[in-house]
Amino acid sequence: MEDFEREKEVKAFDETKLGVKGLVDAGITKVPRIFHHPRDNTKIASESEDTKNYTIPVIDLANIHEDPRARKRVVESVRDASETYGFFQIVNHGIPVSILNQMKDGVLSFFEQDNEVKKEFYTREPKPFMYYSNIKLYKAVAATWKDSFLCNMAPVPPKPEDLPIVCR
Repeated sequence: MEDFEREKEVKAFDETKLGVKGLVDAGITKVPRIFHHPRDNTKIASESEDTKNYTIPVIDLANIHEDPRARKRVVESVRDASETYGFFQIVNHGIPVSILNQMKDGVLSFFEQDNEVKKEFYTREPKPFMYYSNIKLYKAVAATWKDSFLCNMAPVPPKPEDLPIVCR
């Protein structure tokens, strides 16, 4: 990879407080170098590798409050899925679909709102609500192509005024 002033470009990207979506909205036609991974840092799946048989682990929470054995199975399943895959899907959690849809709508609404509003929440400092791009932006070899927000609900939930209006 050609030499470039990574630190300077990372800082310039971060200071826009617009994240990856800001780049896309600006109409970039070339991925900035801070997102390029060194060739030896990437693994390209060959056609001979079986990539079609992967499944996301599904953990069923049904009966965990009534049956101690079910609870133990769930704990073991969460541990195994976390260690093996790093993620999993939870079913029968009791959260109504309408609430899940409202949460998705809130996330989309946050990222689609005016840039000046989003900038108010962009931070690298711990706060009840944080909008950021690439949590390890300054330390990683290459930036990841994502923006995120985080809302800490425990041990003390945020005050409504600490949240973006579209997420309240």
